[in-house]
Order: sequence, then C-alpha cells, then structure tokens
Amino acid sequence: MISFIRVDDRIIHGQIVTRWSKEYPCDGIIAVNDKAATTPVLTQSFKASTDKKVFVWTKEHWREKAETVKNSNKKYFLITKNPVDMKELLVDDGFVPNDVKTVVIGPCNDRPGATKLGQNQSITQEEAEACEALTNAGYTVLFALLKETAIGTWDKFRSKFGY
Repeated sequence: MISFIRVDDRIIHGQIVTRWSKEYPCDGIIAVNDKAATTPVLTQSFKASTDKKVFVWTKEHWREKAETVKNSNKKYFLITKNPVDMKELLVDDGFVPNDVKTVVIGPCNDRPGATKLGQNQSITQEEAEACEALTNAGYTVLFALLKETAIGTWDKFRSKFGY
C-alpha cells in the first residue's frame, strides 16, 4: 500500500529517510523516474541512502507494478522528481493510492521560468498546471520541505499562476 506521496527534485535523500519515514512509517520507498531508473549510478546511490527497501522504476515499470504495490500489506512511499510526473501517475493514469489524499511537494529548485513559492520551492507554469489537476482530482497539494515547515497548500499559491 502507499502510505505517503512526495514530489522531490532530489528524489531520495536524508529528509526522506530520516524525517518523513518517522512521520509516516514505511517498509520501502518507490521512486518513479525514467532517468534515475536507467542510470545505474543514480539507482545505486538511492539504494545506499537507507536501510529500507528502495525501488527505482521507470513510469512504464510503475504502471506494471502499481496495483501489486497498492494491494501489498507493506507500506511504501511513492516519490517522483516533479509534479508533472506525479500528475501523470495519479490523474492521467488514474492510480488511486489507498487512503492517501495528500501530495507533499518538497524541494523544487529555482530555475529559469519558475516562480518562487518559498525557500527551495519554485515551480513552473507546467508544474502549476499539474498541481491544479491534482487538486481537481481530489488531492491536497501541500508544499513542505519538512512537515513542521510547511508553507501552505496549493490554494494559497494558485492565483500566482492564473487560477
């Protein structure tokens, strides 16, 4: 089953392992990112970052395994690198992740064309469209590097993107 959903441009790192997994206990982490899944050095670095079971899958492999994960007795984090990929999995593909209805968006680095929402949290118009679609599909989109430093939900920021 999915116990936590996160978007994080670093995919798997210390905050996921040391902080979020204490807030939301899990048996493993599933990172869905085509580039990371096809780059052995990235896959190995993610697996070495924790003693939890780590899977780094392409979107296509995720689609093959999604229902098995959902029906598992084990608890898994679902992580993508960006909101667009998460929207693809949850909205476009119609995956319904058990009872989890919050998508936590963590670090999204400043980059050209991105609007800064908070410290280390900037999103592009395309990513804003993904946040809007996730919200319209019934998810709460929460911007939080850590739980206690959340800067707000998508509703607080959507007007910056024309919604």
